Order: sequence, then C-alpha cells, then structure tokens
Amino acid sequence: MSDETLPICSAKGCRVAAVWVLAWNNPKLHTPERRKTWLACDEHREHLSQFLGVRGFLKDVVTLAEWETRSAPDR
Repeated sequence: MSDETLPICSAKGCRVAAVWVLAWNNPKLHTPERRKTWLACDEHREHLSQFLGVRGFLKDVVTLAEWETRSAPDR
C-alpha cells in the first residue's frame, strides 16, 4: 500500500495516518443501525470523539485494525 492509499485522519488539515475509527450516527438523518465513520490519528481521537459525543452521535471508537477485521467478509 502506498502512502497515498493509507487512511488519513479526518481532522481538518491533518494528513497523519489514521489509527482509530469513530463510528457515529445522526438519529435525525440515519436509521438506528447505520454507522458513518470518521478516522482519527492519536492526536485528534479525543477531540473528534468529544465533537460527536456532545451531539449524541458517537456510537463506538475502535482501532482501525479492529474495524477492518469486523468489516471483513467471512472467509
């Protein structure tokens, strides 16, 4: 995987590789089971989590590796 294809942090202006997945849902727009995602580096994980949490949107925070394992089809 080249550097251009590595997932990067969703924080504005950040170009650091993502380590965390913040799964969220806006109940006014999405069905309860739907999960949107933001990616975060270590530095921005708490800030992005607080932003979503204050609004009641944050549902889960897991490592990118764990998220990819969860999302992988059964083999």
